[in-house]
Amino acid sequence: MRLRALVAMAMIFSVAPAVPALAEDAPAPPAASASATSPPPATPPPATPPDDGTAGGTAPPPGPPAPADEGQGPPGDGETPAAPVARPKLEAGLAGDGDGTRVIVELAAPAEAAPVAGEARSLPGAEVVLEPADTSFIVVEATGESLARLAEDPRVRSIRRDRVYSPVALGSPGLLSSLGSRGARESPGSLTAASAAASLASSLQVIGADRAHAAGTRGQGQTIAIIDTGIDADHPDLGGKVVEQACFSATDDGARSLCPNGQTGDPASADAETPACVDGQVNLCDHGTHVAGIAHAVAPDADIVALQVFSRVDDCDGTGAACLTAFESTILLALEHVAKLKEGGRNIAAVNMSLGGGLYEGACDTEPELSSMKGRVDDLRARGVAVVAAAGNEGVAGAGAPGCFSAAVTVGATGDDDTVPAWSNHGSVLDLFAPGLEIDSAVPGGGHQVYSGTSMSAPFVTGALALAAQKAPGTPDALAEVLTKAGRPIVHGTVTTPRLDLNAALAGGTPGSPVTPPPPAADDPGDPGDPPSAPPADDPGTDPSPEPSSGPSPTVTPDDPVPSPIPLPTVTITVTVTVPAPGAPRAGAPAVCTRGSSTRSVGTAGGAGAARTTRTLTAAQWATEMTRGKGTIPDATLGCYLGLVGKASKVFPEVTPASSLATAYRVLKPAKRTARAAMERELLASWLNWANGAVNLTATIKGRTTLKVVLTSVEGQRLKGSAPAASTSLLKKRVNARRAA
Repeated sequence: MRLRALVAMAMIFSVAPAVPALAEDAPAPPAASASATSPPPATPPPATPPDDGTAGGTAPPPGPPAPADEGQGPPGDGETPAAPVARPKLEAGLAGDGDGTRVIVELAAPAEAAPVAGEARSLPGAEVVLEPADTSFIVVEATGESLARLAEDPRVRSIRRDRVYSPVALGSPGLLSSLGSRGARESPGSLTAASAAASLASSLQVIGADRAHAAGTRGQGQTIAIIDTGIDADHPDLGGKVVEQACFSATDDGARSLCPNGQTGDPASADAETPACVDGQVNLCDHGTHVAGIAHAVAPDADIVALQVFSRVDDCDGTGAACLTAFESTILLALEHVAKLKEGGRNIAAVNMSLGGGLYEGACDTEPELSSMKGRVDDLRARGVAVVAAAGNEGVAGAGAPGCFSAAVTVGATGDDDTVPAWSNHGSVLDLFAPGLEIDSAVPGGGHQVYSGTSMSAPFVTGALALAAQKAPGTPDALAEVLTKAGRPIVHGTVTTPRLDLNAALAGGTPGSPVTPPPPAADDPGDPGDPPSAPPADDPGTDPSPEPSSGPSPTVTPDDPVPSPIPLPTVTITVTVTVPAPGAPRAGAPAVCTRGSSTRSVGTAGGAGAARTTRTLTAAQWATEMTRGKGTIPDATLGCYLGLVGKASKVFPEVTPASSLATAYRVLKPAKRTARAAMERELLASWLNWANGAVNLTATIKGRTTLKVVLTSVEGQRLKGSAPAASTSLLKKRVNARRAA
């Protein structure tokens, strides 16, 4: 068994046909999202009924509608859509896995866990790695053949990959995983307690928390939960307010527990100073303490529940660097634990989730593979607990899960001057903006660090909800509405999102004047996501090396069928960020992994910069870029691109490893010339051209068929085990032939 897909930032899986992953240039509504403030419909839409039973000991939430048959294309004008069919229990691509995969086996009811676990242990090569008590799922590692047999059990509702999540901050040691980068990791710059307090105080003043405190609203009688990397409960900044702790930390090939007792669970401690958290002189688990410090600064009299859900990986993508990852199964257990604490009398107002993964342009409530997490978020909402989620740091109009759930309060980042950093996600899925740029807060050992990211923005809102609950108790929807209605409007693109104004919300003040960004400069190349008006003509004869294939590739003609589209999943990535060494000056904006631009500045003999159009590269040219000492794209940039590919693709690296330069090179220069190798080569090159900004998902590839449709279709064929030459040829000639963007 091997640990899968420790690549890019944050979980997200399959995408509904109507809401494709990484959708670009979709029209956005002019008003801010009301995802957390709009009550759910009284009668949910009909869903394919699951097996009888309940999940997690409570009534399961309504399931999503079953998607249409993957073998059918979208209905044409005047056609009647096909009736939905039942979704297969086994996630696509698992049946053909011969190496073994870690999966979540969802069951009809908690009582079925023990007998199904016994059945799983009897299967060849299968191992039950987690069997939680009083929960309707188990975690199994097994080959595709054994998983297919297990899926035949009527007590099994679904089998899907146990995907991994990451913190969503920039510069945190837990994020520094050397994702293809060969540079040395540096530590964040440290500050004195006085300078940290002064800096954090400025952000508190921006949101009006200081005035709320002066008026006597400090979160008394409320509790906030932090699902993260654990907390240093003894840190003086937290004032002894950590009243409950628990740890859920998975173990697997390459991953080890961060629980203080070394087990997969510790009911008494989420200590962020346990030895497993320390890598040399760096504490990998500092993210949770930093987040808790911000939430506590906003709500200093609220109690804190610390929940550790991450595991340590000592060899991220074969680089030898250590990083943290959280499996979905451990996050589900933490959410259930919060529900039990609430049921037991702990007055939890909000839970902070500064983690996530994937990208969705809108709500992801109907995504089948997110239904378990969504169900637990919905359950907390019904119990009176608001779930606050970081939107993510990819700089796109969307959010990762759990921020893409309509029941979550989703938060993007602003600076203290109310500008939106280029890396902050934004758009209609957000509920609020809050400070997230260069926030100084607590880290384990009594110190302070400066981190940026939507991870830092979310706890401002979590603390604000605790204050709102103290001032006027209400449902999560009502409390969130109080904050969103009073927030200062931030106009970003075509969407207006309120920036948290806690004082106005609690004192009944009016929102501040809207903040509108200046228009772009005349020579601004624009958003690299803007679609080209039409794809340029192919430039034949530029591939410097032979193409591996099982035979001649057919010429694409208008009669060549375009494969039918299927939902496109994404997976998590861990972004490599180099931050200033101690004593070094702080940069104005942190480094972040984003797509390349369709134009870039290059030096000239006179020293002035000139714009150069990015060109698509062939698969062979991308192989050259992945070779040490060759190519023109920096290794760190290539590592970023591979991480972005891992967010958008289900094939890479979950099915075929391609998360490091070495593994990507082997895909781009396969040792054996097979039809499958040829397809994967062109598929990876297509994704890399997208990541480099040379082609957009909305670009027309054939007729009115977009690149997004083609990529989802080809990936669907690969997951089913087929590799038609027509699809390979389509990618090679219409996407990867060298041409200007």
